Amino acid sequence: MEIKACGSQPSARPSPDYFTGAVRLDPIHDAPDPSRVRSVSVTFEPGARTHWHTHPLGQTLFVISGCGLAQSWGGPLREIRAGDAVWFAPGEKHWHGAGITTAMTHVAIQEALDGRAADWLEPVSDSQYQGD
Repeated sequence: MEIKACGSQPSARPSPDYFTGAVRLDPIHDAPDPSRVRSVSVTFEPGARTHWHTHPLGQTLFVISGCGLAQSWGGPLREIRAGDAVWFAPGEKHWHGAGITTAMTHVAIQEALDGRAADWLEPVSDSQYQGD
């Protein structure tokens, strides 16, 4: 058994190559091999969001506070709220983040394939984010 004590893993700011706006990452767990599970708590300030991206083995989000937005490529802009669970299939191009005026925190759970848990793509435009 391994217990990671609260406060033993520092918060981090992600690369602006993958996110727009003010975002904080709080690690939860990167399971050692042979497991592939990775999890992180992500807090988005209003207006903040990921870039478009995919996951080779899919991704589950569990919204723990606030109200945010998510969208799959070619699909409608969807509102996500505390208590919602969201599944993105392997290879599904998508983004997620805070609402325009509300912060949002979710736990992101994904598996790595050959050490890679995500493939990062282009930023989400303001027009896409606003659903125009």
